[in-house]
Amino acid sequence: MHYKTNKLAIAVTIASASLVASQAFAAGFQVREQSAKTLGNALSNAAAGAEDVSFMAYNPAALGNIDGNEVSIGVAAINADFELQDAEASPASAPSVSYDQGGSRQGGENAVVPSFAIKTRASERIDLGLAIFSPYGLATKYDEDWIGRYHAIETELATIDIQPTVNFRVTDRWSVAAGLIAEYGDATISNAIDLGGQGQLNNVPGASAGANDGKAEVTGDDWGYGFTLGTLFQVTDKTRLGLSYRSQIDLTLDGDVDYSSDDPVGKQILAGANAQGRLQDGGGTADISTPANANIGIYHQLTPRLALMANASWTDWSSFKELTVKFDGGGESSTTENWEDAWAYSVGANYALTDKWLLRTGVGYDETPVPSAEYRTPRVPDADRTWAALGATYQATQNFGVTAGYMRVFGEGGNIDQDGSKAENENKGSLSGQYDVSADVFALSMDYRF
Repeated sequence: MHYKTNKLAIAVTIASASLVASQAFAAGFQVREQSAKTLGNALSNAAAGAEDVSFMAYNPAALGNIDGNEVSIGVAAINADFELQDAEASPASAPSVSYDQGGSRQGGENAVVPSFAIKTRASERIDLGLAIFSPYGLATKYDEDWIGRYHAIETELATIDIQPTVNFRVTDRWSVAAGLIAEYGDATISNAIDLGGQGQLNNVPGASAGANDGKAEVTGDDWGYGFTLGTLFQVTDKTRLGLSYRSQIDLTLDGDVDYSSDDPVGKQILAGANAQGRLQDGGGTADISTPANANIGIYHQLTPRLALMANASWTDWSSFKELTVKFDGGGESSTTENWEDAWAYSVGANYALTDKWLLRTGVGYDETPVPSAEYRTPRVPDADRTWAALGATYQATQNFGVTAGYMRVFGEGGNIDQDGSKAENENKGSLSGQYDVSADVFALSMDYRF
């Protein structure tokens, strides 16, 4: 029983990470920083902006608004800050015992998100494009002795989407597009194991709850496949509408589990458990899905210099009801998630200062899919958040432009209340407190038409 529970605690984190993209920029687990131009407008131009080929990551029909051939290269740097305030934690078997060893409650990590897109005009009506970007990802890392170490230490997820796209220009004003998506996901996850607590229950000399830790680490990866659809309609010479849809993509993360301990008593307990067929290095799989989402937006050129835009994005987080983990040695276990569908809304503006300089700004609001403190975890300390963004594009020549964008993310704070009496927390204990969430995101891109 202990073997399966501990293994579940690790394997679950793979799936949890995969469903939580870079924690401070999009709710849940999305990464939306595929374009410096969209970042500078707080994503308010995602569906209808269609300014360059990088917009294909949001709406594949953006290709219909770009003449000729174009390539775009971009990178976003994310400095995330997640800190658990007023934290309390204790073993499930001994609620009066504190797990606090004084480690930092700060879990934010820096991350770099690259992107690439290219298109060509195949014929008068057909455009072909290819985008490579990361739509989901997570990087959190806490001290190994922090108060919530049995729930999480390190979570690192990277995804890469390869999206070939075909756009058809139905008329001079209307384009429709479709793309295939091949998604690769790779995760490394770790958390502490309370070997001292297990040893204390079995009367191991020197063993004490929270004092003789071990560590479990899992790595896992897989490929999954899906599709994207989009349309772009130029209503008038000044107004453009965009609509896009991205399908759910299923992944089966195949993981390897490694158990270890640097504590002498912990090593003794781990060796004994291993001899009994528990806490053995092995493997397992977790079936997870990156959810479907849709964007709808409008772009309006109010004056020759000023453009206004707005976007709404829906994500099907309700598909993440539970996580089921299957073990190589047989059997399975599930963890309840109960996430809810969520929306993100944003508005923005562009102002052409000169023929070469375009200034950008935008604000947005992003709902969290986590329904309550019961379902919030240290790996996914998600909360409602507000975006404020600035950016600028310098058009060096008619064919070459450079864009820089900055977004500040303000989290509203989210309570966490992991109950140690729940079956899935049997070996992790309780954890409560309130998360402060914020981030700074910087993006730079270059586009060239040829």
